[in-house]
Amino acid sequence: MVWQRPDGRQPYELRPVSFELNFTRFAPGSVLTVCGETKVLCTVSVAEEVPKFLIGTGKGWLTAEYRMLPSATQQRQEREFLKLSGRTQEIQRLIGRSLRAAVNLNLLGERTLTVDADVLQADAGTRTAAITGGFVALANAVSKLLQQGVLERSPLRAQIAAVSVGLLEGEPFLDLNYIEDVAATVDFNVVMNEHLGIIEIQGTAEEGSFSRSQLDRLLNFAEKGIQQLLSAQRQAIKDWEQLYPG
Repeated sequence: MVWQRPDGRQPYELRPVSFELNFTRFAPGSVLTVCGETKVLCTVSVAEEVPKFLIGTGKGWLTAEYRMLPSATQQRQEREFLKLSGRTQEIQRLIGRSLRAAVNLNLLGERTLTVDADVLQADAGTRTAAITGGFVALANAVSKLLQQGVLERSPLRAQIAAVSVGLLEGEPFLDLNYIEDVAATVDFNVVMNEHLGIIEIQGTAEEGSFSRSQLDRLLNFAEKGIQQLLSAQRQAIKDWEQLYPG
């Protein structure tokens, strides 16, 4: 039996993706990231301070926070306040690690960039959308900080994007929606840079196991998807060549 995608996509196709920059007024960087029916608001804020372990080093820091709004799913979820779920903590650490790979912290000075990823609507792939959109918001913020003279040089050192892949009926599929994510026997989240260097892979077999050849096929699908996302990011960031000469 061959899995039939609910939205009619080919196994190797991404959901439609878009980035709406300057979505909010006050954050230096903001973008509404839409991947199919998943919608994530990514904003970047700047603080003229760093964690204690970086004081006096001249280096900056980047951290991330992730939340899912109560109405992001069909059934309302309680807001997370002081006590975050293990899932939320894991995701925001992943976002922070991934986006730190995009930044030369020495060029930030002793200031902290905070990337906030707020899920407005969830149809799976929220963490990968947060990373992909978070990078666009980061570039948006850096552009404004350069214009304002806060930064002398762009600290961007890599372009980062992320995508999900999974096995359904033993075959690889790219960019799973919720129905597919639930049905997948193997589920991976892959983060890469513009050279397709791997930053992080999160993956597991939900039942049974998977082979090395299946893993290779999943990563091939992930590479193709990330290349398309990187292209979409560059098209959205108007002054990309000035921010990242390459």
